[in-house]
Formats: sequence, C-alpha cells, structure tokens
Amino acid sequence: MTDTKAPAAGAGTVAIGSLQVRRLGFGAMQITGPGIWGEPADRDECKRVLRRAVELGVDFIDTADSYGPYVSEELIREALHPYGDVVIGTKGGLLRTGPGGWVPCGQPAYLRQEVEMSLRRLGLDTIDLYQLHRIDPAVPVEDSLGELVAMQGEGKIRHIGLSEVNLDEIKAARAVAEIVSVQNLYNLTDRRSEAVLDHCAEEGIAFIPWFPIATGALARPGGVLDKLTHEFDATPAQLALAWLLRRSPAMLPIPGTKSVTHLEENVAAATLTLTDAQYEALTNAA
Repeated sequence: MTDTKAPAAGAGTVAIGSLQVRRLGFGAMQITGPGIWGEPADRDECKRVLRRAVELGVDFIDTADSYGPYVSEELIREALHPYGDVVIGTKGGLLRTGPGGWVPCGQPAYLRQEVEMSLRRLGLDTIDLYQLHRIDPAVPVEDSLGELVAMQGEGKIRHIGLSEVNLDEIKAARAVAEIVSVQNLYNLTDRRSEAVLDHCAEEGIAFIPWFPIATGALARPGGVLDKLTHEFDATPAQLALAWLLRRSPAMLPIPGTKSVTHLEENVAAATLTLTDAQYEALTNAA
C-alpha cells in the first residue's frame, strides 16, 4: 500500500548511477518568470511548492543554471538546503539571451565556470547529477564532456547525464564519459524519442522526459482519456503521468508547476495503476 503522506513512493524507484530515487520527480523550470526569465510572481509560493514536493515523497529535483537564469537554483537552496536524502540534478550548456532565448555553449571553460557557480548557488560540494543541457555543434563533444569528466575526477560532479540527444550522440558520449541519464522531450502524444527511451532501458540509463504532461485532443469529451478520467476520478495530467510510469521502468517524469495544488495532483499520479487494457487504449489512441 502506498504511503498516503508520501504518495510519490507509489512510483517505485530508478537508479541514477549509484543513486536510487523515486520515479516521480519535480522539474524546477517553471519556478521562474515568463519565458523562464527572471523572478517568479510569487517567490514564497514557489518555495512552498518545493518543500511540499519533498513532503509528498519526491526525492529528485531537476533544475538548470539557465532557468531564470540562476533563479531556480537559488530558490531550491533557499527552500530545501540542507537537502538530506533529496538528490539535486542540474544542467549547464545553454546561454540565455533573454526571455525564451536559449543558445548552446559547450566550451570547456564555460562549463567549468557554470559547474563552480551551480555548486555555490546550490550550497553543495558535489553535484549529484550534472547534465550537459545541449551538445554544442561548434564544440567537439569530447571537449565538452571531457571537462565534465575532469570535474568528476575532482569530486565536483558525482554523475554525468545528457539532454536532447539521439542514439548516435549517446553512443559518442559514452565513449568519453559514463552516462547515467538522458533527458529528452517525451510524453503521451510526442514519442519521437521512443528509440532513445528503449536504449536507455536496455543500458540501465535513467530516462527523464521533459514536458511529460501533454494530452492534446485526447482529453476532448468522449475520447479515451476523457473516459478514463471518469473511471479513475483522475485528471488527464494524472493519467498522462501514469502512462509514462507504466511505459518503462527507466522512466523518471519531472512534472513542474508553481502551484501547490497542481503539485499535489501531479504527485498523486504515482498512486494510479493502469490495467493492460487501459494502457493499450491510451497508447493506441495517441
């Protein structure tokens, strides 16, 4: 039986290298201003969201230096430090040029700077999971990841991951570093990373789908998702997350929000169990 005080436990666990975390985490991108830029409208509410996530059993928080930039990491420290058993994963490799602006930068010196600054902002001696936010087409991946491996050797990074990569890029990266996670766009209605997900499951790599809640036309009245919401007395978002958790044992969704109410709804998805027929109906409908 799932602990009703910590419903995230119902999702089970997944390995991120040497670390075990519950398979429903929290993505801290949205606790910033519009365009993922600047301060959120209600800073205190965002800190309440972070603390409530941990109360609900979430023990993996995903962020990046580019969220704000820097705002998300700062809020995480203010709300949760010292972190206890909570694993903090962050990312570097995207420059911010303004609201909605994202430019890859994989220069080794830049990545070293960002690791050092993330350590300081988060109040850590070692970052549990550091993911290369994007592979920079202007910089050999061996150089970018080589610098992260060097900092891993210095004790500043525990584990290394990737974000928005294809199979060839994963294989090239694994020749340079031990890769323990991949964070790609993936949800019920966008499965372009299906082959990457399956590869991660086969290789023991955690797969972290960003933008995990997307239901689109499936939530329209009379559709499969609409019918299941009545069967479960659940929201479309909860069913979309339940589908992800059922899809693969490597899956680690990280739904994000600025609202405690939405957070509680999202984490409750860990307590839902789809039957084979329900899972197949959703899979085929999408």
